[in-house]
Amino acid sequence: MTTAPKYYGLGLRTRPQNPSRKLTPEAQERFKGRFEAIELAAKEPFKGVTTDGMGMQGLFPLQATGVSTAPIADAAQKLLALLTPGQQQTVSFPMDAIEWQQWYNIHPYVVRHGLLLEDLDDAGREAAMDVMRASLSAAGFKLAHDIMKLNYTIGEITGSWDEYGDWVYFLSIFGTPGDAAWGWQIDGHHLIVNCAIVGDQVVLTPLFMGSEPVIAEDGKYAGTSILQAEQDLALKVIRSLDPAQRGQAILYDSILSSSLPPERGRGPDGRIKGAAFLDNLVLPYEGIRASELSTGSQELLVALMRLYTGRLRDGHAELWQEAVAQHLGETRLMWMGSTEDDGVFYYRIHSPVVLIEFDHQSGVAFDNSEPMRSHIHTVVRTPNGNDYGKDLLRQHYAKYDHTSGQHVAR
Repeated sequence: MTTAPKYYGLGLRTRPQNPSRKLTPEAQERFKGRFEAIELAAKEPFKGVTTDGMGMQGLFPLQATGVSTAPIADAAQKLLALLTPGQQQTVSFPMDAIEWQQWYNIHPYVVRHGLLLEDLDDAGREAAMDVMRASLSAAGFKLAHDIMKLNYTIGEITGSWDEYGDWVYFLSIFGTPGDAAWGWQIDGHHLIVNCAIVGDQVVLTPLFMGSEPVIAEDGKYAGTSILQAEQDLALKVIRSLDPAQRGQAILYDSILSSSLPPERGRGPDGRIKGAAFLDNLVLPYEGIRASELSTGSQELLVALMRLYTGRLRDGHAELWQEAVAQHLGETRLMWMGSTEDDGVFYYRIHSPVVLIEFDHQSGVAFDNSEPMRSHIHTVVRTPNGNDYGKDLLRQHYAKYDHTSGQHVAR
């Protein structure tokens, strides 16, 4: 067994190679069950994440924000101008394309689409990064870029360059940049960013961010570190609760496999519920209401949520945070696992307008069969039908006629 002593004292898992740049016959056979699930999910009418299968209405009004999205459109237009006609065709999809929903955070090529960043020259890659840079905050962009760097780090550790690399990510552009409704997506290992733009409103979910490892201890990107604040601040939140409140928030004291029933998290997604191909997830509320917390605990919880919503570009992030704050009293915090400094855990923050999940995972590249801090997944979704900006888009199409190819008020 190959060892990686600097990385948690773990060896590397012995497993088949799963190429990340193209679909192979071996992958088609290996992931046969996933292909069937993906096909079924694509046939389901989109509802979004709900607590009851029905959902709530009127949560996401179509309105002007006064915050310009022109810098995002400009960046996308500059990228398109650098591409060949073939590359422009590869990167472009209709606004209502099912490819929005066909993202996958695992590293093997299963349902990838769009333009592989690795195939671009330096100017093209920088232009693609500028699209992401214009859409995210400085902290959000750094986190996304660091995840890409860590995907190179795991390549250095394993030597499996068919699977990993810092540019093995696929970019898709939906609609026409600068139109009243358009968007873009980055899809690849541990990094999924969906950015939908309707008027001057921006929706940045589903948003998947994670890595294995989460800290580069050596190599090309030594010192790169992600999701430590989301980990450490969460511990401050749960520790701020009194014993009775902890009893409401903490469902299980451990996330080891022997401590949880199977429905609480086995398999590649661990305890994460809002993973790929689960756009119509029915997820009842669990845990303690924020309205039952002390002022100090509420402030810590809000600060934790802002680590996630603050990944969106300045101006739009504040609008997202205001919407989340309006539902603070309805927000639930649920925890499973340890509350110790070196412990592993899962937490969920869930309200009518945001779903945040954080999970310490078992190894894929490393050989740990139980969760460790070496591997983290996070997911952010907009419940009640507005992932991918779909509720805003529905309202937009109800207000404006696009049948003639023009944007005409009804």
